[in-house]
Amino acid sequence: MIPEAKKRWAPVPVASFYNNRTKQEDFHMSYAEVSRDLERVLGYIHAQKLTEAEIDTMTKETLHYFDEYVSPGWLKYRKSVSTNSAVLEWTDHDAVVDGTNGEEFIDCLGGFGIYTCGHRNPEILETVKAQLDHQALHSQELLDPLRGYLAKAVADITPGDLEKCFFTNGGAEAVEMALKLARIATGGRWYISMVGAFHGKSMGAISVGGKNTYRIPYTPMVQQVQHVEYGNAEDARKAIRNLQTVGEKVAAVIVEPIQGEAGVIVPPKGYLTELRKICDEYGVALIFDEIQTGMGRTGTMWRCEVEDITPDIMTFGKAFGGGIMPITGIICRPPMWTQELIDNPWLLGSPTFGGNPVCCSAALATIKYMIDNDIPGQAKSKGKILKDGLLKLKEKYPTVIEDVRGEGLMLAAEFVQSEVGYNIAKGLFARGVLTAGTLNNSKTIRFEPPAVITEEQIAAVLARMNEALAETKEAFAL
Repeated sequence: MIPEAKKRWAPVPVASFYNNRTKQEDFHMSYAEVSRDLERVLGYIHAQKLTEAEIDTMTKETLHYFDEYVSPGWLKYRKSVSTNSAVLEWTDHDAVVDGTNGEEFIDCLGGFGIYTCGHRNPEILETVKAQLDHQALHSQELLDPLRGYLAKAVADITPGDLEKCFFTNGGAEAVEMALKLARIATGGRWYISMVGAFHGKSMGAISVGGKNTYRIPYTPMVQQVQHVEYGNAEDARKAIRNLQTVGEKVAAVIVEPIQGEAGVIVPPKGYLTELRKICDEYGVALIFDEIQTGMGRTGTMWRCEVEDITPDIMTFGKAFGGGIMPITGIICRPPMWTQELIDNPWLLGSPTFGGNPVCCSAALATIKYMIDNDIPGQAKSKGKILKDGLLKLKEKYPTVIEDVRGEGLMLAAEFVQSEVGYNIAKGLFARGVLTAGTLNNSKTIRFEPPAVITEEQIAAVLARMNEALAETKEAFAL
């Protein structure tokens, strides 16, 4: 099963192999060998069912290749809740992820918000397959009709006069476009962002991020960013006022309506409304990052709807591609789309795959599915069931759970210490529940299951968490 070029060294410890190698060809395949090996790998994809031998080979190779060609830290960081660090995900459906050896996990991680419509939603998948039958990507020159249809649909389902769309591939890229648009539209240069914020890991996005873990390795960041306290509108007002007083122009305030990476932090009621007033008062653009909170996740199509607020620019993503295809973007109010952008449509950006037909088909099907099946309503009602259950567990285990918070199906449980949270995540994993626990920080664990999760599955999650809590309480003598 393993090509000869790999058989020579794959079983040998990595350090020993590198110490003993003498020339490059000792560990590189020829093109012909690569082709033969890929024929085998493609066979896995096309197979109706994998054999035990194929699963065993795939498991061993995946562990080795992740360590050797992806990152030696990946297994420790992300797969650490596995007892053997070797659960390979291979199939999925609805609110379930399956491993190659028959493992079944109720997905309460939800790809950090990707799978609001479920895994491999049949209606969305059917549309994507139909699109692939006649076209996948676009020519880059002719008009691709689905981009126009999708832009109109997004304008129709977003608040107020949000109208002009620009499609991208990932969340950080969407944030980059929003930051650039704010500067070109307002003439300002400074950004006001929030402590604890997360907007992605590209250079501009991480510059407005508010978590030192991601910023310190890359300092100095993009300059002219002022961080203020999240949830404190007056802090933002003072920052803008002080900058303008000394002659600096502020381009935008960027904010998550609910902070995700920070631990599902819900701001005080009226906070978003006050930020809108402040931005209007000082002539500053307001950017809402709804990449995670939007598309039904928090119980409304967009979180800003709870305060009836329209931002000047809004980013969206995560669930936008229906859990099938990667597509993100921004939408803005008409005055933000300046004459410069009309004169040069490529000025803001030109992502090669942004708004491609197959991704647009997924997003169009996703919007229709969400409307027809009231996904925001499902997230709200099922989120209440899950949150109520978590609150009862908090009452039962007050020395283990410190807080339960969130809206819709964007929830979090905060534990008394990170080690306790990690043990809970490990206990849930062992019981077939997928969460976001890592060795780095598990003090707060997010619960973001698909909105198609059943009430029976929610009950199972809560029962299994009860077991994990009892086990952890005893282990830590809490």
